[in-house]
Amino acid sequence: MGGYILAIDQGTTSTRAIVFDGKQKIAGIGQKEFKQHFPKSGWVEHDPEEIWQTVIFTIEEAIATAGISASDIAAIGITNQRETVVVWERDTGKPIHNAIVWQDRRTASFCDKLKKKGLEKTFAKKTGLLLDPYFSGTKLNWLLSNVKGAQARAAKGELCFGTIDTFLIWRLTGGKSFATDATNASRTLLYNIAENAWDDELTDILRVPKAMLPEVKDCAADFGITDPSLFGAAIPILGVAGDQQAATIGQACFEPGMMKSTYGTGCFALLNTGKDMVRSKNRLLTTIAYRLDGKTTYALEGSIFVAGAAVQWLRDGLKVIKAAPDTGTLAESADPSQEVYLVPAFTGLGAPHWDPDARGAIFGMTRNTGPAEFARAALEAVCYQTRDLLEAMYKDWRSNGKETVLRVDGGMVASDWTMQRLADLLDAPVDRPVILETTALGVAWLAGSRAGVWPNRQEFAKSWACDRRFEPRMDEATRKVKLKGWRSAVKRTLIAA
Repeated sequence: MGGYILAIDQGTTSTRAIVFDGKQKIAGIGQKEFKQHFPKSGWVEHDPEEIWQTVIFTIEEAIATAGISASDIAAIGITNQRETVVVWERDTGKPIHNAIVWQDRRTASFCDKLKKKGLEKTFAKKTGLLLDPYFSGTKLNWLLSNVKGAQARAAKGELCFGTIDTFLIWRLTGGKSFATDATNASRTLLYNIAENAWDDELTDILRVPKAMLPEVKDCAADFGITDPSLFGAAIPILGVAGDQQAATIGQACFEPGMMKSTYGTGCFALLNTGKDMVRSKNRLLTTIAYRLDGKTTYALEGSIFVAGAAVQWLRDGLKVIKAAPDTGTLAESADPSQEVYLVPAFTGLGAPHWDPDARGAIFGMTRNTGPAEFARAALEAVCYQTRDLLEAMYKDWRSNGKETVLRVDGGMVASDWTMQRLADLLDAPVDRPVILETTALGVAWLAGSRAGVWPNRQEFAKSWACDRRFEPRMDEATRKVKLKGWRSAVKRTLIAA
């Protein structure tokens, strides 16, 4: 068996499989997009079978491009879009409905009912989360309530619930392993993050039979062995983490006070708070960063629903760009005298506002506003939202009064223009690593270290390397004007205001 590690990165719009060699370098990649389903306004679904097929396709492609065989792979790590819900039959493995995606807002009214009953404090105390359609629990409740016979079948133990990682583990092991990790469990509204256990009170409130819940393990653990008929060899699955926690690990943010922000479909910033479970007073989330050797490390998290998705909107909706990389060049050519603000609340606003009913809006348009101004507004919206998150984090937690350098990753960070504007609007340094595939790298390290073929935590942290640091250049007066305009735009967008 070789020292290769296979990372499955199952995202919101595409699936990737990456083979890393023993020196933690990328040896092969496979990637495939899949269809987004929008049955109603604010509803977002995926076909679990299509996701499964993209996983098989990309693994085979990654192994082929690496020029190795499955028997050369020491272990598999899985990272996944979090909060997306799948329910399937225990006997057949067949999903009973499309997956309901984390972006989906169909349970907004149900969340409101729970809030009116005074239950948000109960959920927040036990899970660190807010009552928002974003999280898995209310989506699962909807499936059990709206798919014929599902509630009764779940009570009989005939149905399985899982986030995408659990569904893939089940399929990869031929139904022999039904498990998740602590990071994915912590995003369900069903898991007590202080006690590290499924919570009876919360499962009762959401009418979720515990018989359908998977076993919760450490992020680096034995999650089962793949069916040898799939790839020609049995491969152990030894690492699992939700995508944002995986990126935190891949960025080697192992010390309290270290922070990363990932710019994919959405944007997610995590601040490592160590063993301290910091309770946010600014509507951030308290979550599990990772659990290793039975010890839990916590984080404060801010979630932005739309980041790269705004660029996709420019490309696929407005058709003002042909490819995502065009956005930075176009933004650079925008008229500096026009202050155009895009509030990308296409599926509501996340932290620190948490308004599921807000919808996207554009402010400041003139007759001269065109594609360049739209592009700049879309990219700046990501930067402004990150600023909102960091301000909330600094109010909740500070480490010795030191400002935190932000480590960034995800598809959008390849744009120098966007990263410079991010540093300008944050008024803080932004570090872009040499390896941008930090999400896949994080679970590869979990699996590789567990398999004994990759270095320990300390040595892995030493290997992190910075590609470029972006220092703020914008003058304070300009920054203040731009931030004032952004806050005004957000205020006019919020329904809950």
